[in-house]
Amino acid sequence: MAKTKVELCIGGMTCQGCVRTIENKLSSVNGVEYAHVNLGAGKAVVDYDDNLTKPDELIRAVEQVGFQVSRN
Repeated sequence: MAKTKVELCIGGMTCQGCVRTIENKLSSVNGVEYAHVNLGAGKAVVDYDDNLTKPDELIRAVEQVGFQVSRN
């Protein structure tokens, strides 16, 4: 397993419900070990196995639930 960490900038979050939605979506991606979203900073930190997923897949997952996202 090749554990990797990525930080994503997320736009459009307004509440803790948004945080939970994004954390749940990221956690559902195969290979994600940990996802933490910080509402105030507008960022997500994701630890994942890069043999199972890639940052582009994480970005698509966040976009699927209606938020803007980019790599930091």
